[in-house]
Amino acid sequence: MSDERRLERFLRSKLQEAGEQYEQFRESTDRQLEEAQQAYEVAKNARQLPSDDEGRVKLVCRRYAERRAAMLDEEYRPACYEAGHPDCEGCAEDVREGRIETW
Repeated sequence: MSDERRLERFLRSKLQEAGEQYEQFRESTDRQLEEAQQAYEVAKNARQLPSDDEGRVKLVCRRYAERRAAMLDEEYRPACYEAGHPDCEGCAEDVREGRIETW
C-alpha cells in the first residue's frame, strides 16, 4: 500500500508540474499573439494614411495647426515628434490608432 501511495503522489506532482508549465506556455503565447495583433493594427493604420510621392504622411500638426508631410519612424511617430509634448504625444497616438487628421 505504501508503494501505491508513493506512486500516486509522484504521478500527481508530475502532472501538476506539467499543468503549470502548460499554463505558463499558454499565457506566454497568448501575450505574444496579442502583441502581434496590436503591431499589425498599428502598421495597417499607418499604411492607410495618405502620403506624398516621397512616402511622407500627409497630416495636420496638432501642435502648430498646420498641414505637414512627415516621415514616420519605426514607432510610427512623425519626424517632427517631440517627446513629452502633449500635442506630439497625442498626434503619435492618433497615428497609431488611425484617427489622425489628414489632408
